[in-house]
Amino acid sequence: MAVYTDVSDEELRAFLGGYALGDVLSFKGIAEGVENSNFFLRTTSGPFILTLYEKRVREEDLPFFLGLMDHLAHGGLNCPVPVSDRQGRALGRLAGRPAVIVTFLEGLAIRKPTAQHCRAVGAALARLHEAGRGFPLERPNALSLPGWRPLFARAEGEADSVSPGLGDRIRAELDHLEKVWPRGLPSGIIHADLFTDNVFFIGGELSGLIDFYFACQDAFAYDLAICLNAWCFEPDASFNVTKGTAMIAGYQSVRPLEEAEVAALPILGRGSALRFMLTRLVDWLNVPPGALVRPKDPLEYDRKLAFHRRVRGAADYGWVRA
Repeated sequence: MAVYTDVSDEELRAFLGGYALGDVLSFKGIAEGVENSNFFLRTTSGPFILTLYEKRVREEDLPFFLGLMDHLAHGGLNCPVPVSDRQGRALGRLAGRPAVIVTFLEGLAIRKPTAQHCRAVGAALARLHEAGRGFPLERPNALSLPGWRPLFARAEGEADSVSPGLGDRIRAELDHLEKVWPRGLPSGIIHADLFTDNVFFIGGELSGLIDFYFACQDAFAYDLAICLNAWCFEPDASFNVTKGTAMIAGYQSVRPLEEAEVAALPILGRGSALRFMLTRLVDWLNVPPGALVRPKDPLEYDRKLAFHRRVRGAADYGWVRA
């Protein structure tokens, strides 16, 4: 979440006039994240999140995202639900951007996850995969293997200014992954961005998942690899195998992995690390002037990739044969 587009008082009043949400009590931007402009909105009806979709999110994808949140919520997953206006429309326009209001999810993001948190996230991820079954809309993953080389092209000329030799490391990684990327794994709806700021806890209990704006169809195990990258590394880029074991066990308590998925985890770990390094690299080099946003360090994932290259099998991530 972030703020790229300012909203005036007049624009907000006109927009909210189309909703039956009562009077505005407070309205403020949310600075975290890198994708859309987000605001905390409190009215006499309660708290909500107002999102303005920026250029990376295609407007034609929004029916998929909004419909998916409804589908997952009806499938028992605790997540935000889009709020419709008086005309029954969930999607509107505000300050020249597509905009939506969603219900507010109680809880706090965890800055320093424990193995207990990781197990809960693994189980929640598997429940998301199960709840997504039957969703009728489709959205291919634009940020999977075929999209990585074009993404790199947007930053290739300046990559070495971020870290000496970074361009060569990325080119070698792309060459390798294009040769060995797994095909035909069990697939369906994935979150594709389940980082620590997109999972809320109340006490030690997971209270829900947010931010479905990268959701798409792809391999379930790829989504698990994204979570292993996001949750199970320590600040020094060492992999915490206790956390990895807990996350994989939590996932398998809901949806057991197939042998092909287990075998593919090392390659999926490398690929998902490269994907986030590339998007962070592009963002690092292209922060819009005046944006209230803190770009995330792409070199965090360069360091994680160094670990993935040494991995010999899924056991290095904490997978244990039942």
